[in-house]
Amino acid sequence: MTQVTNTVRFVLDGKIVEAQGERRTTTVLDYLREQLQRTGSKEGCAEGDCGACVVLVGELNAAGTGVDYVPSNACIQLLPTLDGKSLKTIESLKRADGTLHPVQEALVSCHGSQCGFCTPGIVMSLTGLLQTVPTPTRDQITNSLSGNLCRCTGYKPIVDATLVASQAGAEQLKLDDGADVALLQQIRRARSPSYNLEGEIVVQPVVRTRKGNEFVSPATLAEVAQYMLQHPQATLLAGSTEIGLQVNKQFSRPEHIVYLGNVAELRRVQESASGWRIGAQVSLSQVERLVTRDYPDFAEVLRRFGSPPIRSTATLAGNIANGSPIGDSMPCLMALGATLVLRRGEQLRSVALDDFYTGQKANVLQGGEFIEAIDLPKLTPGGVFRAHKLSKRFDQDISATCCALSYRLQGGKLAQVKLAYNGLTPFPSRAPLLEAVLQGREPAEVSAQQLDAAIAASFTARDGLRASWRYRALVARNLVLQFLEEAPTASGVDIAKEVLA
Repeated sequence: MTQVTNTVRFVLDGKIVEAQGERRTTTVLDYLREQLQRTGSKEGCAEGDCGACVVLVGELNAAGTGVDYVPSNACIQLLPTLDGKSLKTIESLKRADGTLHPVQEALVSCHGSQCGFCTPGIVMSLTGLLQTVPTPTRDQITNSLSGNLCRCTGYKPIVDATLVASQAGAEQLKLDDGADVALLQQIRRARSPSYNLEGEIVVQPVVRTRKGNEFVSPATLAEVAQYMLQHPQATLLAGSTEIGLQVNKQFSRPEHIVYLGNVAELRRVQESASGWRIGAQVSLSQVERLVTRDYPDFAEVLRRFGSPPIRSTATLAGNIANGSPIGDSMPCLMALGATLVLRRGEQLRSVALDDFYTGQKANVLQGGEFIEAIDLPKLTPGGVFRAHKLSKRFDQDISATCCALSYRLQGGKLAQVKLAYNGLTPFPSRAPLLEAVLQGREPAEVSAQQLDAAIAASFTARDGLRASWRYRALVARNLVLQFLEEAPTASGVDIAKEVLA
């Protein structure tokens, strides 16, 4: 197979689209609206919050016999990430005979649309859900809509319409992609690296400018490592949930972009008796499913991380590397003793997540080094893990703070305590002084006054846009007390509750 130079190739409704001459930071939404005149997808927020731009991005399944779809916010996804994939928009749902998809029909009959601006994104989110869950529950429907904002209609008729559409059956709900499989096999990106005459790896660009700036999409870990050695300042792109914002809001134009979405080694999860090794390209949705049984609190924090389109593309490694002071996954990972596998060329090293950050948006990564995987331990027998996120809005909102606590009860006393927060310091961190308050005490012996003193000694009081320091300090203490109130006793009965001061 020969790759067309400087061309992004993807499958759209049974045809190969070749996007030539586009900027490497062109968004999928801009290309759809301005070049393909597919104006059904709308721009509302341009930051992945409102859902008016949701489309479905597909890849060949593991067997190569069908297409797996994930919802995606087209406003923050960069066009070159589509290379070798397929795309479905609201216009894709119209059948060959002119009839509408069952979701569209049901929204009409149930009066699920008024102004209609948000409706295409809602339809695509629901259609994506029904591809994998043909008969969803009401909770599954509302969760799938958590990233679609509608000011006019109210969500009851939309949820009712989904329940009506689900009665059509899986065959009627399935997307028409029979012609796409062969085309996806035709444009599939190479799975092995290219070499020059000296035997050195050459990473072929998807898009390259005359100035030498480029967007590359390597297929192997070796290609990523080599490219990062050659271009230490290159921007690694995983889910585009952060870089898409920088492109849209700050007009950022990174010189070298390395897309990790096609690197098979980074998309793997290796499970052992003691834990999981989670590749840097594993999405938050996958991690959420992975930890649901062992760490339900962690899974709930991830569910509230953002909408399904965000979680289906954003990655755990990306959240860590971004290093936001209010990053939601980091307190949970720190309390669970997670470590990072860092790679620079052929060299690997392991760094505890506790030791990764050196300041706000600063970390220990060296030039050309990147996160290859996250090692997440499983909870040992007798271990307890609790976590909760506080935010102004329950779903899809930035944290005021997130608190995570792990411990064991030995003889009724707290042992092996790990406590971590976000939102209290310039980067997510452990709270050793608070851990010392808990260590060796029975849960009922821990007082609000002891925790308040430890919080005052641990953190610098600072108000923020999301919450005042007084509020953050109060909930930081109360979350710990709540976790301890719910701690199991040796007899399996909850300890008596204290009144929160």
